[in-house]
Amino acid sequence: MKRPRLLAVQPLPEYCLQLTFIDGQQLTLDLSRDLLAFPGLQPLQGRAFAGAAVGDDGWCVEWPEQDIQIGADTLYLDAIAQNASDENTRIFIDWRARTGLSLTQAAEALGVSTRSISRYSGGREAVPRSLALACLGWDFLQLQANAPRAAEETGRYIVTRKS
Repeated sequence: MKRPRLLAVQPLPEYCLQLTFIDGQQLTLDLSRDLLAFPGLQPLQGRAFAGAAVGDDGWCVEWPEQDIQIGADTLYLDAIAQNASDENTRIFIDWRARTGLSLTQAAEALGVSTRSISRYSGGREAVPRSLALACLGWDFLQLQANAPRAAEETGRYIVTRKS
């Protein structure tokens, strides 16, 4: 999958964006939760949101007055996840966006081909439940691997039970 690039953006009511990519794909993205959750986006609340424009030759959406940019690839993955028809696809796409792993790294982490990761990432194919569960399991293993280090740094002990 090539990196997504924007052709047009249209701000909609309720902090939504209508995104048109250069391949003709149109997706709607609801940013209302993000504007509340992320302090860096809070200046976009109110009338400022309407100032959204395509920036950097289609590689981002920007709000020049507030000096805020969001990359086209981030917007694409978020929009695909929001518009996914099933929970497994949402879990997988959210995992890809959150981890930032390349196609190859994601394929190695989950034990599938890079071609499969590409198909699932683009929303062209429904994600099997087993792959969504593998994403959740990978997250758990990462937390577990980092827990002793975090406990050591904070002086706290973490006790886990083995079955």
